Amino acid sequence: MKYYIIAGEASGDLHAANLIKEIKILDSAAEIRGFGGDKMMEQGAELVMHYRDLDFMGFVEVIGNLKTVLKSIRICKNDINTVKPDAVILVDYPGFNLRIAAYVAKLKIPVFYYVSPQIWAWKQGRIRKIKKYVDTMLVILPFEKEFYSKFNYQVNYIGHPLLDAFENLNLPDRNTLIEKHNLSHRKEIIALLPGSRKQEIARILPEMLSVVAEFPNYQFVIAATNAINEKFYEKLIKNYPVSILFNQTYALLKHTKAALVASGTATLETALFNIPQVVCYSANALSYFIAKKIVKVKYISLVNLIMNKPVITELIQYNLNTKNLKDELLNITENRKKTELLLENYVEVKRMLGGKGASARAARIIINSIRESTDVEQV
Repeated sequence: MKYYIIAGEASGDLHAANLIKEIKILDSAAEIRGFGGDKMMEQGAELVMHYRDLDFMGFVEVIGNLKTVLKSIRICKNDINTVKPDAVILVDYPGFNLRIAAYVAKLKIPVFYYVSPQIWAWKQGRIRKIKKYVDTMLVILPFEKEFYSKFNYQVNYIGHPLLDAFENLNLPDRNTLIEKHNLSHRKEIIALLPGSRKQEIARILPEMLSVVAEFPNYQFVIAATNAINEKFYEKLIKNYPVSILFNQTYALLKHTKAALVASGTATLETALFNIPQVVCYSANALSYFIAKKIVKVKYISLVNLIMNKPVITELIQYNLNTKNLKDELLNITENRKKTELLLENYVEVKRMLGGKGASARAARIIINSIRESTDVEQV
């Protein structure tokens, strides 16, 4: 069968790649095409467009790039109409994907949504489009099933696919990592995860770097993405004594003492590695003003949202500054009681995520649904 998958950012690319892997186990003749990134390509997907050409963050930034976004939507619609896949699988990225869902529904092609948009945080009105255009919703956070039930919309909770991404990781030991990347054997590592979009990196990384001089007994290492040119990072780093590792986030986290992390999936990845962290968020002033008016959740990090309490410190917008970063980083590197409590909460987070196998469960639901509609034997 032919599957069209649309992922508009790095985390979506990761989840889509794991889903593709499981789809191919159940459907050896699967043909995969769509929008995504390097990880999808590694699993054999044919990319029409890379997410780095679509990945805009914030209200103002999206409006400023609206022409590019609308052109990409047209390309996507035309390609789907030409390919006529057996199913379209949307991965988060709602501003783009809900428009595609409406178009695909008219073509009578089954629409699956894998990784729900965060409508529980803002834009709850999107539930109307989801109920109208999405045939099957697959959610990955434990509270999402109850949320959707309030709107009389039944979804499938499959657990979090990050647990699958952590299976069978072949990561280097500390000596190998240090020698390969010319790091110090004597100093412990503080990892900087400034995000995957240029806009958020440009805002958050300079704040992270501002505390480097305050921690001379540690070495700071940036987890960078291959989707962004090295020169972009170098302009922000200037003369700060830090190292950059491209596409080595998991290897870095495995050997890290603590981390400063941009809000997003990386906060959960850091927790799964049992790394104490401080969450950082900064946006365009107007975007932040608008978000404050419409966002309906108490927290921005997945760890805190899952636990429904402030497990990890969130430094947001004006609170993201050198003094606060220094204080909180000292807390998670020097305060043993704080660290022990944090790690205890991480254990509960893992329990609540539902165990491994989310990607396989998603693939099975998608394939069985397609085959059921065509009277083909299910898996």
